[in-house]
Amino acid sequence: MVTGHGADGAPRIIEDAPLPRFVERTAIPGMADGVVWATGVGDGGPHDGADPTPGLSPLLPAPGETRFNTVTLPPDSVFAAPDFDPVAADAENAAVIPELAQLMDDPENPGMHRTDTVDYVIVLDGEVVLEMEGGEEATLGAGDIAIQNATRHAWRNCTDRPATLAVVMVGVHR
Repeated sequence: MVTGHGADGAPRIIEDAPLPRFVERTAIPGMADGVVWATGVGDGGPHDGADPTPGLSPLLPAPGETRFNTVTLPPDSVFAAPDFDPVAADAENAAVIPELAQLMDDPENPGMHRTDTVDYVIVLDGEVVLEMEGGEEATLGAGDIAIQNATRHAWRNCTDRPATLAVVMVGVHR
């Protein structure tokens, strides 16, 4: 749901619809990505009514920009299944999250990446492990919050069910 102002200046709900940029993965069963909202440098109110997400590029915010995303992570066992196709998964990542996929190219540490962002991460459902480069880990459950400060990290789902995160990314200068 998105709020804004009508022609008369009165506050109103201007959009209440499914996310136009929501992708349920096929090569990675149980994974889903949604782009909820985005702002550019200096964007503020009042909102003009145009959804900024359908043509959004790049996905990662530049300094001063924001992105609000959801991601559902399947259990890590999905990646170890005999029928899992890593080549198809890599191609799907490149199509759905191109800039992020380029940063996750370390075969020694799958999923490990670093972005020029401060990320406000809220676990909505399930449980995930935030793994830092070097091996330090923290387990987060529903309602837990992590502030990820442009550090090299990966998200792991060591459980037997999906976990859903809400992530607000703020572009920063590193």
